Amino acid sequence: MKKKTPGAVTTSMPTWETLEPFVRSKIQDTLQAVLEEEVTAFLGRAPSARLAMVDAAPGYRNGYGKPRRLGLSCGTIELRRPRVRNVEERFESRVLPLFKRHSQEVAALLPELYLHGLSQGDFELALRGLLGSSAPLSPASIERLRVKWQADYDAWAQRALADRELVYAWADGVYVKAGLEREKACLLVVIGAMSDGTKEVLAVRSGYRESKESWHELFADLKARQLEAPKLLVADGIPALWSALAEVWPEAAEQRCWNHKILNVLDQLPLKLQTMAREQLCAIPYAETRADAERLRDEFAKTWRRTHPKAVEILKKDWARMVAFYDFPKEHWKHLRTSNVVESPFASVRLRTDAAKRFKKVANATALIWRLLRVAESRFRKLNAPHLVAQVYRGVKFVNGVKVNRSNQRAAA
Repeated sequence: MKKKTPGAVTTSMPTWETLEPFVRSKIQDTLQAVLEEEVTAFLGRAPSARLAMVDAAPGYRNGYGKPRRLGLSCGTIELRRPRVRNVEERFESRVLPLFKRHSQEVAALLPELYLHGLSQGDFELALRGLLGSSAPLSPASIERLRVKWQADYDAWAQRALADRELVYAWADGVYVKAGLEREKACLLVVIGAMSDGTKEVLAVRSGYRESKESWHELFADLKARQLEAPKLLVADGIPALWSALAEVWPEAAEQRCWNHKILNVLDQLPLKLQTMAREQLCAIPYAETRADAERLRDEFAKTWRRTHPKAVEILKKDWARMVAFYDFPKEHWKHLRTSNVVESPFASVRLRTDAAKRFKKVANATALIWRLLRVAESRFRKLNAPHLVAQVYRGVKFVNGVKVNRSNQRAAA
């Protein structure tokens, strides 16, 4: 009679009603078999093979541990970890490490549920529905996970950054309604693009959006952890941010967000005129050259100077910071015109936190939202033309988006 592997589940052909249990049983059988193969590889022999007399690796199979439930995104399965004895080094499974009760995908789901508005007492019911009636999670385990997120955030916020080859950075102060204390109802966020074109969350901390001290502390902390200055930093028109940047990283070029600029200008016009004005304004940052952008700016000024001089004044204010992106590759302009790199991942955060005001401490809100941003980070797309990002990092110069070489330098002269 064939011996049954511990943890295996005998299944018949599935029907529509039994499809999910059937799939979970197959996954369970497969993972149990993989655990057995891990022990075989570790000991160097199959379960039925005898121990060789000479130069054989020591160690024997020693049954199984207690059944353990493992939460997966497809449901919950039950496994038993094989045990070994008389070995020189400890056997550790790569498939089912000690103390793991749910997959990384389930761990990524938990902060989203929390931000959706579920209190800890609601978690068990929600997770039972998502992961099955035997899901190995409870309010106590959720609290332990939250504590772990806080510890992970603290370690992340102190990590060394000397190995990063930072090229572009986007900074913004993002307001969320997640119970942050009124005095610090803003998260200061910096996302960077590295020389290989990948993007990474570099900083998330609570602070005062309009405070130079808060931004200075953030930039100085990044510099103290040996992060080099970005070639270009993109942000809104917050004077405190630019002032702090100039003190900490004076070598960084500065680009203001066009989305914010356009909204500021339109605020000075009556609603019935905004459609026409928006078309004019949106054309400016899409001009092929800096000179063309200035020409479109002047045309807007000619149209509106007499009737709405304040709108023209706001458009021209801080102009050098509006067109800094022309000194970088044209392929990157879509990434550099606005601070959308920060705004986009926070759109989903805002939807979840507007209704979730359970955070009693700033640290709790910051750590949890950081965790959600790290989940979003795994889906960040590379910048266009990543090979040009590396060139910018090496100091290659661009004019109106085109690489400067000796021939066009002579032509410009």
